[in-house]
Amino acid sequence: MPLDEDVVAAIYREHGEALRRFVLSASRDAQAAEDVVQETVLRVWQQAPQITGSLRSYLFRTARNIMIDNYRRAQRRPVEASERDVVDPSEAAERVDELLNRVLMEEALLRLSLEHREVLVALHYRRFTVSEAAIQLNIPAGTVKSRAFYAVRALRTILDEMGVQR
Repeated sequence: MPLDEDVVAAIYREHGEALRRFVLSASRDAQAAEDVVQETVLRVWQQAPQITGSLRSYLFRTARNIMIDNYRRAQRRPVEASERDVVDPSEAAERVDELLNRVLMEEALLRLSLEHREVLVALHYRRFTVSEAAIQLNIPAGTVKSRAFYAVRALRTILDEMGVQR
């Protein structure tokens, strides 16, 4: 299949920086991160006709898989003296999964209305009680409860649309 440079450039333009940040949060090697981003974009471009759901979540899952594959490949090499304190593969995979979940949740939260997002952030991230959230957001406690209920429903729908499995 010939490379469609416009499509690849569009993927880079829209998602490249977020992918780079995601990969760099798991590995501080800028060159390795750029290699993962390039490989991710090319793999996703090749799979584009089969992708269902959110392109962005597919990109992040693909980058995660590439990072894990690269880590496993590196572990098969003989260990050199400078590499003796390498992280356990299950810990690395867990860390990457945690980062991916955080990125996907941030994207999903951004798709919520401002009112719903504010309530969920207050209750679940800042760990406010309903009363504290009501004071902070300057709305009645009943409104906090109602918005939280509908925000969680909307968030579930958004995550389903993104292809995130719960």
